[in-house]
Amino acid sequence: MAFNIQDFRSQMALDGARYNLFECTMTFPGSVVTNVNGISEKFTFMCHSGQIPGSTVNPIPVNYFGRELKFAGNRTFPEWTVTIWNDEDFRLRNAFENWMNGLNSHRTNLRNPNLVNSFEYQQDGYVKQYSKTGEVLKAYKFIGLFPIDVSAIDLDWGSNDAIQEYAVTFSYQWWETLSGDQSATQNELVI
Repeated sequence: MAFNIQDFRSQMALDGARYNLFECTMTFPGSVVTNVNGISEKFTFMCHSGQIPGSTVNPIPVNYFGRELKFAGNRTFPEWTVTIWNDEDFRLRNAFENWMNGLNSHRTNLRNPNLVNSFEYQQDGYVKQYSKTGEVLKAYKFIGLFPIDVSAIDLDWGSNDAIQEYAVTFSYQWWETLSGDQSATQNELVI
């Protein structure tokens, strides 16, 4: 095949998807997150990086007369990590710390029974990829996510002109692809 820039250009008709045109949203469990009003909206604005989710179907190797054959196994879903700017009110940081404390407290090594017995600790989250014209290109719903790691915030006297940030890693049950600009309050159709 000879090099032809017009052929390549014709395949990139919509000018390519952009890394920075996305939005992450999620709900928080009200039984452990104090002052939950507005916390989901704050998360949407302060969450400045995340990922479109991945998944893996693990192979099952079976040996037959010295030959390895592979069969499709079960799907697994890796953790989902987002990076958040820290505001001086620490509302988001406190919300994640309280959520994790409800899963397993620091002092007593116990779970909050209201949180765990009702499965309220498992919430849903969303990531949407936008076009350059503001339309939702792709949307994913994370089913039953909960934080498993809230990273440290490094402090440094030499960091004068920077806003603190930290990562939160979630485990979840599975993800689903949504069509269009769906959210938790709209009819969710898998495409």
